[in-house]
Amino acid sequence: MPQSRVVLPSTTLEGEASRVWVWLPHAAWLVAFAVFFAKPAQLLLRDWWNNPEAGHGLLLFPVALWLAWRTGLVPTRAANRWLGTALLLGATLLRIASDLAAELYTMRMSMVGGLIGVIVFYYGVRQALAWWLPLMLVALSVPFPELITSALALPLQFKASQMGAALLEWRRVPVQLAGNIISIPGQQLFVTEACSGLRSLTALLSLGVLMGGIWLKQPITRVLLLAITIPIAILINGFRVFLTGFLVYYVDPSLGDGFLHLTEGWLLFVVSFAFIGMVAYTARVMESIVARRRAA
Repeated sequence: MPQSRVVLPSTTLEGEASRVWVWLPHAAWLVAFAVFFAKPAQLLLRDWWNNPEAGHGLLLFPVALWLAWRTGLVPTRAANRWLGTALLLGATLLRIASDLAAELYTMRMSMVGGLIGVIVFYYGVRQALAWWLPLMLVALSVPFPELITSALALPLQFKASQMGAALLEWRRVPVQLAGNIISIPGQQLFVTEACSGLRSLTALLSLGVLMGGIWLKQPITRVLLLAITIPIAILINGFRVFLTGFLVYYVDPSLGDGFLHLTEGWLLFVVSFAFIGMVAYTARVMESIVARRRAA
């Protein structure tokens, strides 16, 4: 039987070939981008999985992707090749310099800068501004440098110890405070770096940014929400130290460590989250009241 053969017009073949040649350079340099930033991405994933101080990144990054997908592409987007190239060049230089200096934070932040450069290159500045919240969450998912965490941890330890000791004295528990060591009859409570509240502070700041970006509309209320998040985290952590000492003194010394102590920390983190949610809801109601008054 004779076989039929479909012959595509030469214009169609030329059009497909031209589209391939147009997208091939973009695909090549996107692959190069992924390979170039593979090391900081791998180190960041390792810290998210193994480092308790960075575990909130496992939640923030998927939420950032979902928010970017929900926002979508703005109709007024316009690619900015020159600015995008400049941002990518700056991120590349920062990546090389941080690798030579063995500085992990700037190496990881160069990856965030490169991501912003890609967005500007393809979709423009307006799209990057529309995705400010996902980009902010991605930046917050990068653990703070060791120099900053070490400088903040000790003052937070002392503050939590002072607040816990003051509350214990208020409840008529004999207390002797020496730095970050709280001595009560028969026991010593050592407020370690893990109990300084720094871990919950970074996570609560990220949640404050997320709540402010989703629920609130005005920059001033978003800033106020973040400002209130910090004392809430410090107060709740001081209350945790007090609660630990109270339970150890009046109930059972074994409640000062182990699974129950860890569960207590998680429950108080939920309480902190609820307080921040109440503040965010109050700020949203105030925004609505002000908007109605202006409209009237």
